[in-house]
Amino acid sequence: MKNLTIIILTIVLLVISCKNSSREGTTVSEPKTSLLPTPKTDGDNGGLFLPAGFGALVVVDSVGPSRHIAVRDNGDIYVKLSIREGRKGNVALRDTDNDGKADIIQRWGDYPNDGTFATEMRIHNDYVYFSSELVVYRQKLTSNKLIPNSPIEVILTDRFPLRWHNAKSLAFDNENGMYVTFSAPTNACENWATAKGDKSYAGVKGYAPCRDLKNFGGIWKFDKNKKGQFQSDGTRFATGLRSIVALSWNQTDNSLYALNHGRDFLYSHAPQYYTPWHEAVLPSEEFIKIKKGDNFGWPYSYYDHFQNKRILAPEYGGDGIKEADYNKPLMGLPAHWAPNDLLFYKGDQFPARYKDGAFVAFHGSANRTPYPQAGYIVAFLPFKNGKPVGTWEVFADGFTGMETVKLLDEVQYRPMGLSEGPDGSLYISESKQGKIWRVLFNGDSTNFGLDQLAEMEERKSKSYLRVPDKITDNLFSK
Repeated sequence: MKNLTIIILTIVLLVISCKNSSREGTTVSEPKTSLLPTPKTDGDNGGLFLPAGFGALVVVDSVGPSRHIAVRDNGDIYVKLSIREGRKGNVALRDTDNDGKADIIQRWGDYPNDGTFATEMRIHNDYVYFSSELVVYRQKLTSNKLIPNSPIEVILTDRFPLRWHNAKSLAFDNENGMYVTFSAPTNACENWATAKGDKSYAGVKGYAPCRDLKNFGGIWKFDKNKKGQFQSDGTRFATGLRSIVALSWNQTDNSLYALNHGRDFLYSHAPQYYTPWHEAVLPSEEFIKIKKGDNFGWPYSYYDHFQNKRILAPEYGGDGIKEADYNKPLMGLPAHWAPNDLLFYKGDQFPARYKDGAFVAFHGSANRTPYPQAGYIVAFLPFKNGKPVGTWEVFADGFTGMETVKLLDEVQYRPMGLSEGPDGSLYISESKQGKIWRVLFNGDSTNFGLDQLAEMEERKSKSYLRVPDKITDNLFSK
């Protein structure tokens, strides 16, 4: 009788334990992604315009100002918040009823936040890596738990003070390499003592050699498994890169790719060679493939996608025509659009033309006055035989909430983060409110072609996507 009582009590305790664990957001069973139904997309695609056959749903409306996102192989979503101070700078989301919407939303991350350029959130080899402005952290993911309960490890610390362009974006090769951006804190390495007049940028020269290049303006390679590293523990992999937020390792050709933010103020610094129109449409945002030892020429040059040439910068004797001999990009993209994430699509859900191509999140411009601001889309760059072909395509539009953007603050959303789900869905985040969309293909992939892309191609006529007219478009500022 005594043994029977013990058995009954044990069963009761097990039942209670199971019920309690099912209520705890961090311990609910992981979704079985291979068995999950495809969720219905929203009737209005969450406000997005997409190629025919695609649909979208809103996963969550707002988690707060944020940067990059990562989707785990069970469908859990991790978000890097953009906050200046405090703790718990990450957010985790889980869909428990398979409708595609986040039911559990939890803040996590017991580390100090240090600035709004805190950017990275990436899953690699069962670790979740995330970065503040000055530190790269990682945690081992825990089976069946949304929030990892493993110790937070400090992988890299930047010992310089907070500065402009301080995002620590990451990429991982197929061995032990971790690639980290150390972007430049200046526009063109200006020596302001050379400017003409107290309130004018005209005629300013650049430091020669540029002193920023000693510790910034490049990408450094580190050991992804070594804790407690500093910049001096890494090796400079490439240089001459002004500001990189979008960084990715392409598994197809086992190479590092990035998008470089072009410089500003061509007219402001050299009005004898450039007009306000030139300042709005130049220089290129650069899509680049990076090999060890490459030099992409910042601050001594910039890329002109109209001339398809690398041009000597005016601060270093350039006149808009003289060429410079540095590594060139694979493709020059529209100026000031701020490419802030890059994803090579590996899934099979989308039509075949998207396989191995590159999605780019354009955060949007802030400094094209007197012309409309531009960008604010997710673009697609088709690849063939390992190289980009043709030109950029509009993949997702509708983020601006308006036809003409005069000021950056007016836009509704700014595309920021990209991640691929285990089923091949594309997740898109934006930085102002922390809204997240999930894009799925529910059309006929065998008949997907130019006809399905035609409507998106027409969207390039929008004022925030086309090259502004020199005369008429500057009336938008009047």
